[in-house]
Amino acid sequence: RESDHRAWTPVTYTVTRQNATVQGLTEGKAYFFRIAAENIIGMGPFTETPKELVIRDPITVPDRPEDLEVKAVTKNSVTLTWNPPKYNGGSDITMYVLESRLIGKEKFHRVTKEKMLDRKYTVEGLKEGDTFEYRVSACNIVGQGKPSFCTKPITCKDEIAPPTLDLDFRDKLIVRVGEAFSLTGRYSGKPAPKVTWLRDDIVLKEDDRTKIKTTPATLCLGILKSVREDSGKYCVTVENSTGSRKGYCQVNVVDRPSPPIGPVIFDEVHKDHMVVSWKPPLDDGGSEITNYIIEKKDTHRDLWMPVTSATVKTTCKIPKLLEGREYQVRIYAENLYGISDPLISDEMKAKDRFSVPDAPEQPIIKDVTKDSAVVVWNKPYDGGKPITTYIVEKKETMATRWVRVTKDPIFPSTQFKVPDLLEGCEYEFRVSAENEIGVGDPSPPSKPIFARDPIAKPSPPINPEAVDKTKNSVDLSWHPPRHDGNGKIIGYLVEYQKVGDEDWKKANLTADSCPETNFKVTGLTEGLTYKFRVKAVNAAGESEPAYVPDPVEVKDRLEPPELILDANMAREQHVKAGDTLRLSAVIKGVPFPKVSWKKEDHEVSPKADIEVTGVGSKLEIRNTVHEDGGVYSLTVENPAGSKTVSVKVVVLDTPGPPRNLQISEVRSDSCYITWKEPEDDGGSVITNYVVERKDVASAQWLPISSSSKKRSHMAKYLMEGTQYLFRVAAENQFGRGPYVETIKPIKAIDPLHPPGPPKNLHHVDVDKTEVSLVWNRPDRDGGAEITGYLVEYQEDGAEEWTKFQTVPMLDCVVTGL
Repeated sequence: RESDHRAWTPVTYTVTRQNATVQGLTEGKAYFFRIAAENIIGMGPFTETPKELVIRDPITVPDRPEDLEVKAVTKNSVTLTWNPPKYNGGSDITMYVLESRLIGKEKFHRVTKEKMLDRKYTVEGLKEGDTFEYRVSACNIVGQGKPSFCTKPITCKDEIAPPTLDLDFRDKLIVRVGEAFSLTGRYSGKPAPKVTWLRDDIVLKEDDRTKIKTTPATLCLGILKSVREDSGKYCVTVENSTGSRKGYCQVNVVDRPSPPIGPVIFDEVHKDHMVVSWKPPLDDGGSEITNYIIEKKDTHRDLWMPVTSATVKTTCKIPKLLEGREYQVRIYAENLYGISDPLISDEMKAKDRFSVPDAPEQPIIKDVTKDSAVVVWNKPYDGGKPITTYIVEKKETMATRWVRVTKDPIFPSTQFKVPDLLEGCEYEFRVSAENEIGVGDPSPPSKPIFARDPIAKPSPPINPEAVDKTKNSVDLSWHPPRHDGNGKIIGYLVEYQKVGDEDWKKANLTADSCPETNFKVTGLTEGLTYKFRVKAVNAAGESEPAYVPDPVEVKDRLEPPELILDANMAREQHVKAGDTLRLSAVIKGVPFPKVSWKKEDHEVSPKADIEVTGVGSKLEIRNTVHEDGGVYSLTVENPAGSKTVSVKVVVLDTPGPPRNLQISEVRSDSCYITWKEPEDDGGSVITNYVVERKDVASAQWLPISSSSKKRSHMAKYLMEGTQYLFRVAAENQFGRGPYVETIKPIKAIDPLHPPGPPKNLHHVDVDKTEVSLVWNRPDRDGGAEITGYLVEYQEDGAEEWTKFQTVPMLDCVVTGL
C-alpha cells in the first residue's frame, strides 16, 4: 500500500519462491509491503516491512553534461556555458569539474575549484594566441561522471564582429506636444559597440526629460512631456573598431499654431466693409495652417460674430458693417492639431475715409540749365488711398496757360527733370498728386527761374606737383578741378614765390596762355628754393589756388638711364618672314638719354623705322626677310651713365636651295641623285626634301619624292633613251625653299665600256707576203653592238705595233708583209 493510504493492494498469489518483483509502482512515492504464507489449510499471518520504501532508481554517477558551448573569446579569456546531464545518477548534482588541454599537450588540467552550479564560467588569465580545448564533468554524491564532448580548439584572440542595428521605429514619427515618445532597438557587435544619440547632429545627453538606456543588446531613447523643440532628425550611431551603423528618425512634435502676427492692418476702410490683413504665425505647430478663423465685434457689444472660418489667405474682407460704428477683428490660426490663441485688432470706425490727395507744398527748382530744370516737391497727404502719379506743369511767367511737362507717369520719385525749356525764358512750375479717387489741387507756383546755364568759379586744380627741373626752370603738372562751375575752363594761372619772400609772381600773365594741365616755369635762379601754386580760370573768375606740397630747389637733375623692356625684347625674338619685327622699350633718365640701335655692332638696315619718344624707343622692320635676323642692341646714354640690352632676332623662313646636286649611276631605267643640305635652314629644322624630274621635251615637272629626309634618292622607272632634268628643294615648318636644278640633261642609257678581247686568234693560211687570220667574238661587247675589229701587226723584235685596218667580220688577210 502507498504510505499515505490504508488500503492494501494484492500483488500476486502464486509466489512459490521466497522473492517477488513488484511492478507498476510510481517513482518517488513511498510504499509499505507485507507477505503471508499459504497452504491447503489456509493463509497464515502477514509480515510487514518495518518502514516505508521510496521508489527510485539505484544511485550512480551522473551522465555527461550536454551542449558545452563557447560564448565569448578574447585575447586572454574564454567564456563557456553548458546544460546539465540528462540523468543525474539519481542524486542531485553537487558540482561541475571544468578541464582544459593546451593543444599539443596530452593531459587535461582542472581549471577551477569553483562548483559552477550556474553552468557558466569565464576562464581568465590566458595568453593571447594559445589554443585550448575544454570539457566538463558533473559530480553527485556518488562521484564524478563522464566528461562532456570536447569543444573545438579555441584560440585566444579578440572576437571582431561589425555592429548590427535592428530598429523598432520608422523613418518618421509624429508626436503631440506633452506626450512622451521613445525610440528603441537592438544591436550587437564585438567588441561591444558605443551607442550615441544625436538630434540634428547635436549629441543628446540625459536630463529631466531625456532618458537614455543602453544594455549590452538593446538601446532606448525616451523623451518625456515632449515640446516643439524636440522636433528634428534623430540619429542613433552604433560604433566599434570594425565600423559603425546609423539609424534615423524624423520626429515632428506637433501642436496647435501660435497666434497670427499683428498688428492687424486695415488696408481699406469703408462705411459698410473693411479689408484687413495680417501675417502668418511664427510657429505653425509643425503642421501646415489649414485655415484662419476671422470674427468681428461691435465695440459697444460683447458678442463676437463669425466672418469666415475657411480661408488660407492672410487677408479678408469684413462685410455688413454699420456706418459710424467702431469694430474690432480677431483672427485665429488653425491646423490639424488645434486652434491658436487669437490676434485682436485695434478699434476701427466704419466710414469712407478716402479723398483726393492734398496739394503739395510750393516746389523748389534746382539744377537749372539753358534747356532744363529739376522740380523738387514733398509728398502730400494721400487722402487715404496710395498716390499713383504726380502731375508736373510749367508756364512762362507772362503766359496764363499751364502745360503738362510730360505725359508719362511720375512716381514714386518726388522730383522731375523738366526738358525742352527755351534758353533765356522765365518759367514757373506747379505739382498735383493723383490717387484712384482723382487729382488733387495743384501746389502754389514755384519761384520763377530763367532757363540758362549757371556759372560759378571753378574748384582748385587737383594734385599740382613738380615733375622735372633744370638749373633755371621747373616743370609743373596737375589735374583739372573737380568742378568747372558749369563754365568751360579757359586755362590756368601759375604763380611762384622765392622762399622767404611774401609776394607771389606770375609765371604766365593770362590763363589762355596755359590751356593744358602742365607748365614750364623759366627764368629761375640756380640754387634758390621756390614755392608754386596753380589756379583754374573760367568765365566767372579764378579758383582758389592749389599749392605744390613742397618747395623746390632749382638745379639740374641727373638720373642714370633705365630701360624697362617690353615683352618683344626677350633674349630671343622669333619673327616669321614677311611679318613685322617690333622691338621696343620704355626709357627713363634725366636728362633724357641719347638712344642708338645697332645690329651686330653695325648700323641697322635702312629699311628699319626707328622712333624715339620722350618715354621710350621703338624699332620696326616690315616685311622681314631672313637676312634681317641677328643680334640687335639698344644703347641709352646720358651724363649719368649708359645701359645696353641685346636681343637675338631669328627670322623664320623657308630654307635656301640644296647644294651640290649630283647625278650618278645612270642606267637605262634609273639614276642616283645626291645633294647637300642648304647653307640656310630658314631658322627651323629641315623636315624633308622634295625631288622632281622633267622630260626635256615636256613642260611639266613630276614629283619623284616629297617626304625624303635623306640627302639622296634613287630615281626609278625612267624611259630608256629619254633625256631628263632633275631638281630638289628643302622644306621646313614655314614652307618649301627654292629648287636647285641639274645643269644639263641626263640620258637614261646603260653606261658603255670597251668590248672584251677577241678570243682564239689564229692563222689559217700563210703566204710569203700575207697571212690569213680568224678569231671568235669576245665574251662581252661593253654594252653596245661591236662595229668592227682593229687588226695590228708587229715585226718580231720591234717595239711598235703597226695598224693594218678595221674589219667588220671575224677574219682578215694581212698583206704587204
